[in-house]
Amino acid sequence: MHAVIKTGGKQYRVAEGDVLKIEKLEVEQGQTVAFDQVLAVGDGADMKVGTPLVEGAKVEGEVLEQTRADKIIIFKKKRRQKYRRKAGHRQHLTVVRVTGINAG
Repeated sequence: MHAVIKTGGKQYRVAEGDVLKIEKLEVEQGQTVAFDQVLAVGDGADMKVGTPLVEGAKVEGEVLEQTRADKIIIFKKKRRQKYRRKAGHRQHLTVVRVTGINAG
């Protein structure tokens, strides 16, 4: 069974046992988290698509760790103007393993 969930402004297609790197959630390592914004759930021909959410559907997961993504370098330059700016950014991430999908 698959589900499409929405979290952190992004959508993810998940199945039971999948490991996701999503935007940071304020949940401790080892705790469970529930995703209520389920856009679609099912498998093959018996897929339920919500308008916009599937009523009563829920995806549960376990937080494996709180981590950070690889560094992204931001470099700005204007030719012949002696203008250069360099900055870096590392996004905070939460690693979650999907433990159950409830179709409602």
